[in-house]
Amino acid sequence: MRILLTIALMIWGAMAAAQSIQPRDGWVVMQSDKPFDVLLEDTRAAVRANGMAVVTQAGPTGAATNRGITIPNNRVMGVFNNVFAVRILNLSTAAMIEAPIRLYLTEDDAGAAALSYKTPSFVFAPYMTEGGDDLAAAAAELDAIFLAIAEAAR
Repeated sequence: MRILLTIALMIWGAMAAAQSIQPRDGWVVMQSDKPFDVLLEDTRAAVRANGMAVVTQAGPTGAATNRGITIPNNRVMGVFNNVFAVRILNLSTAAMIEAPIRLYLTEDDAGAAALSYKTPSFVFAPYMTEGGDDLAAAAAELDAIFLAIAEAAR
């Protein structure tokens, strides 16, 4: 019985991981013609070229492989820089829970890769009453930077 449950969970996990990201409110979803590994490296380069830094990374693919499970590539990259961190912290201590802003790189079963993210203005929207026009301006600047990163990477 335990073996059947394990097999069922593996199949369900592989099916769930293979879904592509669908457009939704506050998100930018960009399909890429590049293989996942190339998109990943190009994203890192675009982050640096736009004055930002990758400050966190996580992905289940390697750990799943170590467990004998094959899933499409998947990586979450937290991107930010100290200039924006200090600026936003001075406007709203609570808003800093949202930093770093995450880029989400995914691959589907066919090998197609995509880069997705929630726009900074969407992420920081709950803190606008507290942070005011200055937070809105910082979020708009970050919107432009993240769009530039995504366009350069894909």
